[in-house]
Amino acid sequence: MTEAVRLMSHPPFTTPYSSPTSAPPVDKSLSSPDITDPFSSANHTYTYSTNGIDTFPAPSAYDTRQYSWIHVFPEGQVHQHPQKMMRYFKWGIARLILEPDECPDIIPMWLEGNDQIMHEAREWPRFVPRINKRCGVWFGDNVGGDGSIIFNELRRQWRELVAEDEKKEGRGFAMGVLSDGLKYGKEAVALREECTRQIRKAVLAVRRKRGLADEDPKQGLVETWRQEGGKREGKMEDGSWVGRT
Repeated sequence: MTEAVRLMSHPPFTTPYSSPTSAPPVDKSLSSPDITDPFSSANHTYTYSTNGIDTFPAPSAYDTRQYSWIHVFPEGQVHQHPQKMMRYFKWGIARLILEPDECPDIIPMWLEGNDQIMHEAREWPRFVPRINKRCGVWFGDNVGGDGSIIFNELRRQWRELVAEDEKKEGRGFAMGVLSDGLKYGKEAVALREECTRQIRKAVLAVRRKRGLADEDPKQGLVETWRQEGGKREGKMEDGSWVGRT
């Protein structure tokens, strides 16, 4: 997530490590590219870690990738519903709007038909896409950028929270790096919830433009989907199919 936030921003990115000697150890396992980071500076971080041990090249280290286009599937998993209803959106999408140095352009999209090409219930051969199926993509208007009253107001509130937390901690935070207060604090969580709600609202507008009936508002709540229990894949009680991306 830190890398995604930085891809939508402009360096310099301050680094939480003051020197290579204070950086985390390098993972020597076969699952890590084992890239050392001898060039870390206050302006760039050339590698990043997912767990403090493994090391990967940092996409944000390339100047040509500043303010990148990032395509997000905010449900965070495969979800195929017979009435084309959506799951709740993961709150991580709010970080991509609240934390970059400028409010990004936000283009809501509606994709339909992938379930016909590769349905979760498909039988052998599962790896083969089904042919002669229809799919489509609908685009909404840009709801972000400098002209967005809603998202820029949320960003203003977020910056105030960050400033308060930095003052409390007595230090600044690197771009895309959050303190515990900004991760779990009541106000921070509420801001991410509201930002995510606004994103879902924008996608629902495109869904409505497609000609589909409005969803039950409860579809967008985390609490609604907790009723699934511990089941994470397969056919759910509401007739939808869920799978991993």
